[in-house]
Amino acid sequence: MIIDVIAGARPNFMKIAALYAVAQEFPALQLRFIHTGQHYDFKMSDAIIQQLRLPEPDCHLGVGSGSHAQQTADIMKGYEKWVDEQHPDACLVVGDVNSTVACALVAAKAVVPVAHVEAGLRSFDRTMPEEINRILTDSLSQWMFVTEASGIANLAREGRPLSGIHLVGHVMIDTLLRMLPAARPPADEPLQEGAYAFVTLHRPSNVDDPAILATLVEQLVKVAEHMPVFFPVHPRTRARLQAAQLWDRLAAHVRLTEPVTYTESLWLTKNARVVITDSGGLQEESTVLNVPCLTLRENTERPVTVSAGTSTLIGRDWALFQRCIEQIVTGSYKRTLGQVPYWDGNAGRRIMAILSQSA
Repeated sequence: MIIDVIAGARPNFMKIAALYAVAQEFPALQLRFIHTGQHYDFKMSDAIIQQLRLPEPDCHLGVGSGSHAQQTADIMKGYEKWVDEQHPDACLVVGDVNSTVACALVAAKAVVPVAHVEAGLRSFDRTMPEEINRILTDSLSQWMFVTEASGIANLAREGRPLSGIHLVGHVMIDTLLRMLPAARPPADEPLQEGAYAFVTLHRPSNVDDPAILATLVEQLVKVAEHMPVFFPVHPRTRARLQAAQLWDRLAAHVRLTEPVTYTESLWLTKNARVVITDSGGLQEESTVLNVPCLTLRENTERPVTVSAGTSTLIGRDWALFQRCIEQIVTGSYKRTLGQVPYWDGNAGRRIMAILSQSA
């Protein structure tokens, strides 16, 4: 079976790496790496591909940035040409980015079966572009590979056939566990283990509104009164901070840097005193690493990170945020209740075994 494996944004590469890590165990499956080019910054694309020891892409669509509609359309046009010429037996997509839904749509219309890794996650917030992508992709998928029990309930409620739903664990955690020994701190950054806050922010709900962004800046300044704050800035966030004339205010209190590599991000997460983020992946990684995580969102499609993990949903409750910081400083903040079921480093192997049964 020839399977097109779709990736185009930073988290995608970490997820598909779990499949390539065990691919030699499944000779009936031939994986073809399709890089859509949704992320094209070196540290968010090429450097991560190298670190994860992924193969060179079999196809690079090179779509670059653009509005949601433009980017999705460009990916669809490029991938449709590939499908027409190369005839895959299946299309495997991961996560919830524009590359995911675009290639799933093309494959489904070409009667190519779709497999969705990280299926069934729901924030129940349709103002999030990712939520639309998740719902549409699952509706098109033959195989739905689920990371946590909430995904099964969500898919069943939406009428998806139970025969296509498989609780397999999380490929992101497979890659984390495999790559953790290679984790290294960013060069020339004198960070003391267990003593700093690691911050990432990129979601439009946080960075696009100058008033909200200004409040976030002031909250991070307050955190800096308790501990050093290390903030690798996403290109989108950098542009918004500069446009709102907030960069200098933040830089006076917080260490602002370029985006870090994957292995640097692993080290930063593992050794942080607290992770402050709006990233879905970091909610999960911090849970596995038992590091406190304050999630700057109103909702999460990964509820297990709150119920069993280290994440607290902050939303816009800044009193709660500062209480959590105080608990982290005093050592009274919650820790994980135990290992999340199936987050054991074998999700990729389970996925490949299920697909092999159809080969």
